Amino acid sequence: VRAQFEALGIPTIDADTLARDTVAAGSEGLSAVVSRFGVGILDSSGALDRHALAKIIFADRAARRDLEHIIHPRVRHAIDAWFASIDPERHPIAVADIPLLYETGRESDFDVVIVTACNAETQVRRVVARDGMTEPEARHRLAAQRPIDDKTRRADFVIRTDGLLEDTNRRVAEVLEQLKAS
Repeated sequence: VRAQFEALGIPTIDADTLARDTVAAGSEGLSAVVSRFGVGILDSSGALDRHALAKIIFADRAARRDLEHIIHPRVRHAIDAWFASIDPERHPIAVADIPLLYETGRESDFDVVIVTACNAETQVRRVVARDGMTEPEARHRLAAQRPIDDKTRRADFVIRTDGLLEDTNRRVAEVLEQLKAS
């Protein structure tokens, strides 16, 4: 959905990409994560071993909160700086893709919230394929997030993604037209 908005000429930013950049090798963010979780979360090249870190944070809620306190402020700052750099005359609409928007309490920071949603089985299948994890790991990770039904109830717009790509793209175009009209 983010890529489709971008294809339609809307500036976009991806919080997941920013989060990965935050803990890139040699970064201040990675140093903070290593200080909290130890060198065991690094691979042999000194980069973050995401699988090792995931085992820790999805088994321990306090550890996950500690990681969020390191990562989320950096991502928030980057998104805020990005929005501040956009010329509103040239780009009256811009999209920040923030999967944990509600979990981080940022929904009131935006004029409009669009939630993408699919059925639970599709979501699990996509996480397994994208992240190379097992089905139980994917279910456990998704259970750590706010339920999608709650997110869709709170959203201004919902874009379903469990149908054909053409249907999703058509809905993106409809939402964009509604945003331009408001």
